[in-house]
Amino acid sequence: MAVRQLTDADYAALANFRHSLRQFLAFSESKADEVGLTPRQHQALLAIRAAAPETATIGYVADRLILKPHSASGLVDRLEALGLLVRRPSPQDRRQARLELTDKAHDLLAALSITHREEIQRLRPMLLDLLGQLQG
Repeated sequence: MAVRQLTDADYAALANFRHSLRQFLAFSESKADEVGLTPRQHQALLAIRAAAPETATIGYVADRLILKPHSASGLVDRLEALGLLVRRPSPQDRRQARLELTDKAHDLLAALSITHREEIQRLRPMLLDLLGQLQG
């Protein structure tokens, strides 16, 4: 099977797509900073909130944020110190802790998530157009 060569338009579409992703990430980082969180802390809270209760563990956070387990553990320690989550022993394996968000974390995350969803909806037409340009 022959691989189609990339055109100047393909390179432009890839560059524009990456630029758009970076703009969204900069937006996200700024919004997290406004509420006193680092981008990683925001990502971790979102991952924990989205997880099924039995899967919200340090290993899950490490996987979702593409971190080494010891880095995820340190991140969870900092979130716990900020009063944003608590660890509870797993009923299935007492050596493992389940992570639960506090009310404070739920409130912060809800505000951030509404803002992020609005931004994604605003960007949607442009992103769909860029994705269409990348189909080949």
